[in-house]
Amino acid sequence: MLALANLAMLTGNLGKPGAGVNPLRGQNNVQGACDMGALPNVFSGYQRVNDDDARRKFEQAWAKPLPSELGLTVVEMMNAADSGRIRGMYIMGENPVLSDPDVCHVREALAKLDLLVVQDIFLSETCEFADVVLPGAAFAEKGGTFTNTERRVQVLRRVLPAPGDAREDWRILLDVAKAAGEDFALADESAVFDEMAALTPSYAGISHARLRETSLHWPCPTPDHPGTPILHTERFTRGKGLFHAVSYRPPAEEPDAEYPLILTTGRILYHFHTGTVSRRSASLDALVPEGYVELSPDTAAQLGVADKDRVRVSSRRGSIEIRARLTERVANDVVFIPFHFAESAANVLTNAALDPQAKIPEFKVCAVRVERA
Repeated sequence: MLALANLAMLTGNLGKPGAGVNPLRGQNNVQGACDMGALPNVFSGYQRVNDDDARRKFEQAWAKPLPSELGLTVVEMMNAADSGRIRGMYIMGENPVLSDPDVCHVREALAKLDLLVVQDIFLSETCEFADVVLPGAAFAEKGGTFTNTERRVQVLRRVLPAPGDAREDWRILLDVAKAAGEDFALADESAVFDEMAALTPSYAGISHARLRETSLHWPCPTPDHPGTPILHTERFTRGKGLFHAVSYRPPAEEPDAEYPLILTTGRILYHFHTGTVSRRSASLDALVPEGYVELSPDTAAQLGVADKDRVRVSSRRGSIEIRARLTERVANDVVFIPFHFAESAANVLTNAALDPQAKIPEFKVCAVRVERA
């Protein structure tokens, strides 16, 4: 990302329509979740927890002392659970038993917890490890807001009743807090948003009332501000912009004689993330009912593998059996596996080594071997 930001600044592709660096998010509200402080190092609006002034503001608003230490990322939390430093987890709308790297280790870590609470709309693979499962409401069964990757905040209106005992996430959280001795006394989604906006300068001028009329891009600092569809039209936040020197760093694991191929993982058109929702759709599951590994014809010929053969793919962390698919889309000595399928979970193979800056695991490259099953 730093290299792309350098290129955008160098070529003048910032501050104009259709320009800029716009990362594609994996889910529809990742931007909104990050904006709201669902990160281990910031409050809402990217106000750092180790900034004394920012922390003091939230402490005064919530009448509670708040820690100044940075928290842990997902992989770091699993390592802490495995070592016993974390003894309980509350997981909302996430399925790390399929989505995290080295899922055999994830399963071991979750099994060691004293308490695991999972809040989700379906019984995912992670729910199998849960002591308590709380049924949440799906997107069409609740109100709120989504913020997309262009910082556009849009209001979400409830159109369907939630089935059975399922309820909106925020109502569940309020009841859990009340049982723990805290009564937040928030009446509806609009009140939740208003409290956040009062503490978050980039959202300060946004409200549900305004969003019912039109979507708005943050930063929107005042109620009469039109929002900011394009950033950096006149200046950067810091001076003339900041270039970063970026040096190539090889992956933590490279091919060798024992594991001669590179595995990369990703998504396909017909399924979403860990398949918790999309694989319950009969039409989508009929289109792609099982996982597969893509190999180039040359690589397959060297391995003695034919199209649709069952093969075993192995890494230093585990093995899966899966059907081969020959294609020119992948390079020689590279294989691709979509990660949506529990019965051939690609993340059994992937490496949990972390990028030292972003703390993102190396989903996109690890060393594997492929052999006929």
